[in-house]
Amino acid sequence: MARSAHSYDESDVRIRPNRRGSRPRTKDRPTHDNAVTAMVIAVDRGRYTTLRADDTPVLAMRARELGRKGIVVGDRVGLVGDVSGAPGTLARIVRVHDRRTVLRRTADDTDPVERIIVANADQLVIVAALANPDPRPRLIDRALVAAYDAGLDPLLVLTKADLRAPAAFLEEYAPLGVPHVVTSSDEFTDGGLDELLGHLTGRVSVLLGHSGVGKSTLVNALVPDAARATGAVNDVTGRGRHTSTSAVALRLPDRAGWVIDTPGVRSFGLAHIDVDRTVTHFPDLVGGTDDCPRGCSHDEPECGLDAWVAAGFAGPTGAARLASLRRLLRTRAAPSED
Repeated sequence: MARSAHSYDESDVRIRPNRRGSRPRTKDRPTHDNAVTAMVIAVDRGRYTTLRADDTPVLAMRARELGRKGIVVGDRVGLVGDVSGAPGTLARIVRVHDRRTVLRRTADDTDPVERIIVANADQLVIVAALANPDPRPRLIDRALVAAYDAGLDPLLVLTKADLRAPAAFLEEYAPLGVPHVVTSSDEFTDGGLDELLGHLTGRVSVLLGHSGVGKSTLVNALVPDAARATGAVNDVTGRGRHTSTSAVALRLPDRAGWVIDTPGVRSFGLAHIDVDRTVTHFPDLVGGTDDCPRGCSHDEPECGLDAWVAAGFAGPTGAARLASLRRLLRTRAAPSED
């Protein structure tokens, strides 16, 4: 009896061979218990220069299993594969260790996307020139807010004191109690950096500033073999030319600490900043926030800080400190580009 054109039995079924082998798929991932810990010191087009604990530099790429997790200068990472650092080798980054601190910014104050600048830093060194180009207090204020938010100690470094005296400028920041170092151009070569080195020793410090303020020149003086490119200031615009194109971590002589040089910035968005976190860095004023209305911006008529200062609870400098705090908080309402 002839079979119908549409009737089948088991002999008609063809089994497609398993071309990927017979091992069943699993969601388990390797633990990489043997991963070697290293510090990311430079990032360039998907390649990460890392430094092992024994000072061996290792070039690495991000492992697929990390997904979209960002890796930035200062990160402590786990490496597998060829971690010898030999020419032509490439390791894989399979783990990013927990970060102690994160310095972040946004493109502007309306952009919700945070951009991590560096990780695991201890100190933010805000570099500003006293002249050529003129200092831009708005960027300095924004950098201070970002430092407070990230839990970094701020340090103000004023360059080119041979062109303009620093006293008037420093008077504006005196109520904040921010430590400062003043340098002149000739001190870069005459050994006048001892005071600055005292602030940097034993720490990971991020250098931030406008283009043309002398940041790269300062780095070259601190780390003689850094060879960071330097540029001149435009006579028409008064702005510097970008010479550093990416962040890079450089070790101070005698393993005394790290400095992380960053590209010159012209805007520093603070959309990610929580106002209340900024206030916590003014311990003499924090107590006054208990009487603030819910959602207080700390810069409005009902703010409890005014009564706190008037009662003398913030000490003899309370009024000046409150004015400085409010100046910093207002930077979030001012344009992010200076």
